[in-house]
Amino acid sequence: MDLLELIIEYHKDNERQGPGSEEATLKALGYLPYLNEKIKILDVGCGTGGQTITLAKNTGAQITAVDMFPQFLEMLMKKSKVNNLTNRIVAKEMLMESLTFKESSFDVIWSEGAIYNIGFEKGLSLWRKYLKDNGYIAVSEISWLTDTRPDEIVQYWVNAYPEIDTIENKLSVRGPIHARQPKNYKQFLNNC
Repeated sequence: MDLLELIIEYHKDNERQGPGSEEATLKALGYLPYLNEKIKILDVGCGTGGQTITLAKNTGAQITAVDMFPQFLEMLMKKSKVNNLTNRIVAKEMLMESLTFKESSFDVIWSEGAIYNIGFEKGLSLWRKYLKDNGYIAVSEISWLTDTRPDEIVQYWVNAYPEIDTIENKLSVRGPIHARQPKNYKQFLNNC
């Protein structure tokens, strides 16, 4: 078994393949207007669909969930069937840096714990063309939460993920996406 197969085997039965929780998903979802049946959500890097199922249960939206691992998508669709959501969730095997959707196809682009795989700036840059005018993009991203940190922690994260930065600096790269930052995002972080 190679490393990739080992990673898939280890994660495929987990609720989530990265950081996050149902509570965090619902909290973030609460910053958006109600997403009715006319809304289309793209869930990028969906894994086995922890957040996908939460989104489907708490909106009326149609959801397209993409991941590079068919084993994860298979688990998502099993959960979708158990929750009677197969008519609202479509799973597609795709690389997040090579999406093949028509431009302006989605009202919401959602990515929990996954954008770091290609980098925050690159992800926003590649995905924004799929967002409709006045759409929303919601991502979770590893960020510094304090102004000062021990040097050894800084060194570790700078080596592991050179894009790590503060939330304020991350938000400055969003460019023409007119996403709004929750006024109390620090409180949001403290509650999740």
